[in-house]
Amino acid sequence: MSRATEHTGETENAEPAAALSVIANETRLDILEALWGFDDRPVRFSELFDAVDISDSAQFNYHLKELTDQFVRKTDEGYDLRFAGGQVIRAIRAGRFTQHPDIDPFEVEGACTRCDGPLVASYADEQLSIDCGDCGKAHGEYPFPPGGLVDRSPVEIATAFDERVRHLHCLAADGVCPVCSGRMETTIEREEPCCLDVAVRAEHVCQQCRHELCSPIGLVLLDEAVVAAFYDEHGIDLSQRPYWTLPWCVDDEYATVEETEPWRIEVRIPAGDETLRVTLDEMLTVQETTCLDCEADLC
Repeated sequence: MSRATEHTGETENAEPAAALSVIANETRLDILEALWGFDDRPVRFSELFDAVDISDSAQFNYHLKELTDQFVRKTDEGYDLRFAGGQVIRAIRAGRFTQHPDIDPFEVEGACTRCDGPLVASYADEQLSIDCGDCGKAHGEYPFPPGGLVDRSPVEIATAFDERVRHLHCLAADGVCPVCSGRMETTIEREEPCCLDVAVRAEHVCQQCRHELCSPIGLVLLDEAVVAAFYDEHGIDLSQRPYWTLPWCVDDEYATVEETEPWRIEVRIPAGDETLRVTLDEMLTVQETTCLDCEADLC
């Protein structure tokens, strides 16, 4: 069998090295790219052949067969991308394999939550970080594929980064790895400040691919309906506020550990002249929400 596989019961699995060797060919990548470009799939053999820059139909057929089953699906109507084939093209378009951009640091909206200095975004090793230009306080460093920089102004890059961070941590807090969809386990760490400049933080680790995300406790509350409603009451659209402009998303000052066995953490969220208190358990699940100024239970 050209695509080395092993059989266990009814499941057929490709060996990783064999699967990757299949796509280590320019023509096969061109076939996947061509399939990706069709709005309507499945695609007939003749249409797909015409879309790829190759004149020998026999050679084209050979390469297409090598892709079929693992990266391409053959049906009665023609050929379509399997999820794995789409992931290959997504990774290429994201620039993970081919792009190593070098961009100058640029200022972003907001001010340092510690000294009120300017905030500066910088990019290295597929990570975008935001730090204070005066005191150096970290306001977050998270993965951002090179493709996210293409055809975007600094303002657009910052906006896309904010949206991505919200998405990553929403999935991680829900137990789903944003990279492989494996099981994400969350633990609370309390030690000396790390690269995020906070001591009490959430560590999210995928049990399948070992992808890791680290975040201040408050960051997991960005998609909580009660928090969004609290801001709405003060005329603020939380979705339009970059996370790094919200002190409770980047500072320890707003998080208080009430208990450790089991964990019970309070996060204070100010807006206007009121403060919302949100109490979380060890799974970062909201247990209580109270307005500190009126002592009203908002749960």
